[in-house]
Amino acid sequence: MSIEEAVVAALAQLFTFWHIVALAGGVALGLVVGILPGLGGVAGLSLILPFLFGAEPSIALAMMIGLQSVTATSDTFPSVLMGIPGTSSSQATVMDGFPMSKKGEAARALSAAFVSSMYGGIFGALVLSVAVFYAIPLILAMGFSEQLMLIVLALTMIGMLTGDNAWKGLFACVMGFLIKIIGPAPMTAELRLDFLDLDTGYFLDNTKLVIVGLGMFAMPEIIELLRRQFTISDTGDLRAQGGWMQGVKDWAANWWLSTRCCVIGCIVGAMPGLGGSVVDWIAYGHAIQTTDRKDEYGTGDVRGVIAPESANNAKEGGALVPTLLFGIPGSGSMAILIGGFVLVGIEPGVEMVTEQLDLVYVMIWSVALANVIGAGFCVFFANQIALLTTIRYSLIAPFMMGLIFFAAFQATRHWGDLLMLMVVGTLGVYMKRFGWPRPALLIGFVLSKQVEQGVYETYTVYGLSFFDRPIVIVLLILIILSVIACIRFKPRPANLSEEGPHTHKNKRPQLIFFAVIVAYVVMMFINSTYKEDLTRFFPQFVTGLSVLLLAPLGIQMILGKTPGTHFYDSELEDFGDHAEKRTNEYHLCWLLGMLGLCALFGFEIGVAIYIYIFVRLKADRTHLGSFICAASFTVFLGLLAYFLTLEYPKGLLQDFVNIGLDRLWRG
Repeated sequence: MSIEEAVVAALAQLFTFWHIVALAGGVALGLVVGILPGLGGVAGLSLILPFLFGAEPSIALAMMIGLQSVTATSDTFPSVLMGIPGTSSSQATVMDGFPMSKKGEAARALSAAFVSSMYGGIFGALVLSVAVFYAIPLILAMGFSEQLMLIVLALTMIGMLTGDNAWKGLFACVMGFLIKIIGPAPMTAELRLDFLDLDTGYFLDNTKLVIVGLGMFAMPEIIELLRRQFTISDTGDLRAQGGWMQGVKDWAANWWLSTRCCVIGCIVGAMPGLGGSVVDWIAYGHAIQTTDRKDEYGTGDVRGVIAPESANNAKEGGALVPTLLFGIPGSGSMAILIGGFVLVGIEPGVEMVTEQLDLVYVMIWSVALANVIGAGFCVFFANQIALLTTIRYSLIAPFMMGLIFFAAFQATRHWGDLLMLMVVGTLGVYMKRFGWPRPALLIGFVLSKQVEQGVYETYTVYGLSFFDRPIVIVLLILIILSVIACIRFKPRPANLSEEGPHTHKNKRPQLIFFAVIVAYVVMMFINSTYKEDLTRFFPQFVTGLSVLLLAPLGIQMILGKTPGTHFYDSELEDFGDHAEKRTNEYHLCWLLGMLGLCALFGFEIGVAIYIYIFVRLKADRTHLGSFICAASFTVFLGLLAYFLTLEYPKGLLQDFVNIGLDRLWRG
């Protein structure tokens, strides 16, 4: 089939009635899945696969492409309005989108995000249309060493550009390695830090991304808002601060930034194994590095929304390149997509491009059309959804915590998910308190496995000769330029040695936190000495790197005289007269209480009791209102369990009753 014939056939099929209906249905489901924290495209595609068996291939593909293409659009809602990443690809959007929402600029942030997402999706589809023929040599040229250097570039950008202290930023990346290391070694499957498992079997697999993402971003932000005792936004007027049209104007003023981030999304999306968990942070770091007024990022700068949203939708087009050409998934959701291809009788590969070129173009242009439909849906319903920001946060918080624990439990459906979320969430709270960059930890966690495997594979295959490879040289130059640009242009933090709201003369709290980190590094090193060579190599490499980064940081903390730089303590922030005079520890104890209730009564009943108590005491609602809140969330959990075939963690009393009923039945 010639290109002209394929284009004509694809256009004829693209705008048929049933294709549009199937595509819109997939888009609608994808938007819902993206809004629910922790689910994302993998869960959505897994949900619809059983219903696609035996379906006509173009209809099945339309639903899958529609769903996959827009989860990175609707996940903007929880990221901007609630500070909870809807999926892993919206982590960076939280950094500036949520502060904009708290300033009453929710509509502006959403508008800029939706326009950027639509532009990114269309841009990715256009790139994919060309890449079908020209991307094969580039993909084949990206070997182990090239991918490793690309990862190093990402770590360097994020580590150097996040936070006000480069040592903290770089070590935060390494801290992500230290969390990912827990569990089996990829080369030997031997457990590392095996004594933490306590014969539960939980650490037979590594910690899941959804747990780290929710613990690093959702829990600290919710606790901060609870301490402030505010609504997320002071007004429900979506026209505040310019509203929808202002967001469109913001995108138009930053179209070149959006375009560059779209290119980044396409390139990174095409790299198997990187995908959506990385691309938004790389785009965010690129935005900080290449634009002025860098100190405004993280405080509600619309550019911090435009950059990641452009990249994470454009990456879908890039991720389809290895998926369609080689059958190699560029992300977890693409792996599910390949399963859907096989289910409807389509085999991805070069033959598909040559023999079914019309079907390839149908998929490519369906991505663009799905983004247009998805952006339209989001704008249509945004007025109602954005009103959530006007509700007092003490009413929203217990439901958000229930959703967070629900999403975390879906990682492996083990009780250890909830305990690990509590541990990582506590770490996130204190990192936020002391000014340690949480995005750097997340990116280090995401890339840890690729770094470990890349080091082994690169050294085994190429040795030191990998520095002679052209793409490696280009990436190395980019890394050097990135570091130089950061050192030269990164604004220095203000000297806050004088008394002020952020000044913390007492170094003890952060020194205790620092000591805990050092103790964990030492524990990791000692445990690695008892392992096989391939098992202990990476932990010892990481602990050695940790020492190199922690030593100068420790010296700065002990000898430094600028508390605002090294001893920042958000416990001392002036939240205003309405702020609750409670510590982070107080709210962490509330979460421990919810965990205890779940352990005793089971997840559904435990969360319901927690919501009832929280709404009654913290939101000062009546017994009836508190009961309605608790019951409504229980019904919601029941519906999710029914439609998604979920099983929630059981409590001690439930097990006791089941054992008693079993004995009674046998008697």
